[in-house]
Formats: sequence, C-alpha cells, structure tokens
Amino acid sequence: SCHHPLPHKIDAEAVLQHPPLLHNTPEKKEHRRLMQAGQRPSGCEYCWRIEDSSATAISDRPYKSMIYSEEELNEAFNTPHTFDTNLRTLEIAFDRTCNFACSYCNPAFSTSWVKDIKTNGPYTDLVSDGRNHYTHLHDGSQLYGFTDTNPYVEAFFKWWESDLHKTLRELRITGGEPLMSGHTWKLLEWFEANRDKSQTKLAINSNLGMDSKKLNEFIDAIDGIPDIELYTSCEAYGDDAEYIRDGLNYKQWFDNLVALQRSGKVKQLHVMATINGLCLPTLPQFLEHMMDFKKGWGRDSLTVTLNILRFPSFQSPTVMPYGIREECAAKLEKFATHYENTVYLHQMEVEHIKRLVEYLRKVETPHEGASSIELLEKDFKQFYEQYDVRRNKDFLKTFPELEYWYHGL
Repeated sequence: SCHHPLPHKIDAEAVLQHPPLLHNTPEKKEHRRLMQAGQRPSGCEYCWRIEDSSATAISDRPYKSMIYSEEELNEAFNTPHTFDTNLRTLEIAFDRTCNFACSYCNPAFSTSWVKDIKTNGPYTDLVSDGRNHYTHLHDGSQLYGFTDTNPYVEAFFKWWESDLHKTLRELRITGGEPLMSGHTWKLLEWFEANRDKSQTKLAINSNLGMDSKKLNEFIDAIDGIPDIELYTSCEAYGDDAEYIRDGLNYKQWFDNLVALQRSGKVKQLHVMATINGLCLPTLPQFLEHMMDFKKGWGRDSLTVTLNILRFPSFQSPTVMPYGIREECAAKLEKFATHYENTVYLHQMEVEHIKRLVEYLRKVETPHEGASSIELLEKDFKQFYEQYDVRRNKDFLKTFPELEYWYHGL
C-alpha cells in the first residue's frame, strides 16, 4: 500500500462491519497479485518512471521497504494476495480542513481551496490533463459534514481500539492540516491516556502555519508521547515559497520549526519538498537554509525529502524551460558534492538530490499519457494569471528570471 496511486472508493457499509477493509480492498489485492507476478500495476507509475530514468536512480520503493526485515519482506511476498494483512504503518487523513491553499494542491485536500472555488468559480480555459483539479469542489473528498457520522472514521477508531494499536509500528496523520481536525486531538488524548498499551509511534504532518500559542498547545499535548515525529512541507525560499504555498509565512514556518526542535518533545523533524516547476529557482537556497538548521542542531534533527510532482501536470518541473532546469540541476549537483562527505546529509538525502538532478536533465514528460508540452505551457500561464488575481499575487515580480519565457507562452 502506498500514497502515490490514485484513490478509490471503499464500501461504507461493508467497512463498518469489517474495518480492515479500509486497507485490504479488492483493488489493492489485485495490485498485490500483479506485483507478486512481477508485473507493473499502473498505480505504481511514480516509481517506475524514476527507476527507468537512470540505472542508478532510487525510487521510493526501497526507502519504504527499509523498515522491514528480510524475513518480513519474504513473508509479504509469499502471503496470498487475498489475505487481509495487518498493517505495520498507516498514513490517514480524517478530513480536508486546511488554512493553506497551495498552488499545486486542490479542493480535495484543502477547505481554503474550496473557498476559492466557491468565491471565484472554477478556473477556466485549462485544457491539459490537470484541468479537473480546479474546476469543481471535489465534494467526493468530503462526503460527510463535520457534524455527520462518518463511517470511515468510525471504522478506523473501531479498528484502532480493538487491534490496530497492537500491530502498527507507526501511525502518521495527515490532512488537510491535521492540527485543525478534532479527530487528531482525540488521538493525542488516547495516546496520553493509553501510553502503556501501544508501541505505535506517532507521526503528524503539519504545515506549521500557526501562531506561537497554538504551537505551544500542540507541544503540551504531545508531552509524554514517546518518539513522536513531525513532517512539514516546503520546497522554496522566502517570497517564492509564499507564492507557491498560499497562506505560508516563511519566517513563521522556520521559527516554528526551531521552536519544536528547542522544545525537545519531538524525536525528529522531516521536511517534505514537493518539487514543482516554480520551486526550481530557489530550491538550492532553500536546501542551504535547511543545512543551516542542521549545522545548529545536528544531522539527525532534520531530514529533507525531494518528492517530484506529477499532478497537476502543468506545474511539473518538466514544464520549465531547459535553462532553468539545468541551472537548478547544476547547483544541486554542486550542493551534493559539497555536503556528501560531511556530517550533515543522510545518504537518503544525497540520493534524493542525485535522482532529481537526473530527472531534471533527462525526463521530458511528467507522466505517461500527459498532454503535449505546448498544452502544458498554455495551462501553466492560464492558471497562474488567474491565481494572481484570486490570491493577490504577482508572478513576474516573484519570478523575474521567468519573465522572458512567461511572456512567450
């Protein structure tokens, strides 16, 4: 199971009767069968494209498998695909409540994006395969209101309290912004009251877009929960980051990162960078800023992962002019060479940088079946012209290095 494949619907009545169906769906079981037979399920395309880009490129598959022993991996391979497996790790989103409306996100994952579409209507004249991100409210992603009974959430807590907390090694809560969800705080209360009943390690995704009072409430809530880890997101520096991640205050974000580290309540911090076209000009500068953090707090205080965006396709780094991609690749190559043999970078971080360098130089389309580069460039401009008006932003002021290319689209 993995977060890269597209989602599919689960029977709401059946899952209440059999909560493990949240994970052991017919679709997933079929993908297991294909993988066991040495085939490539289409949902796993993210990793196939990375692995095919270079003989040395490492996809997420090995990294996600490293937590398991060789015996466990063999057991998984030899287990019939029809078996209802017990989860070892789980990432869950209770709802889409979010105070950010990042440019590469959409209403399926953010209520701030829902507000944009409700207030301003759908984005228009997008013709590539990214168009459906921004033309409707994605009501299917929030089937139940906040006062409604949600059978999927009920099934999760039923499974969690009966068996799941006994088998899970890690539970990771995402969103939306999970610290805006009451279900997240309910789980924190469960961990506080039952800290001796479960060996599950807790991890939380957060955009850290909160004031110091709310951050301190969170720090107090996790006091006593062992080995908690926090994942946050950013991939550009300063104004560029604030343009891409609408709602972000970059200084506040970094200050909150430091405050969490200083609190001593979090075992490790992780920064997930979503590599889109607009982050390329300042991505190297952003990584240097993360190195400043590591130099102050140590290598193991923070990890950075570089996750290549595929959807919406017109925001892919492959849409950027080759000169921008090559300039970024060259800087990243220099960065990796400088830090590779120091105490500041994990090997995984080095490999992520190297695979991105290969990707920027060799991969020309965001995914199989993507629209032509001409259509993607057209949609790029159509989208950001509307984004500027809706969000009171200025593309050319923020990205002057793209002005000549942008005017020519």
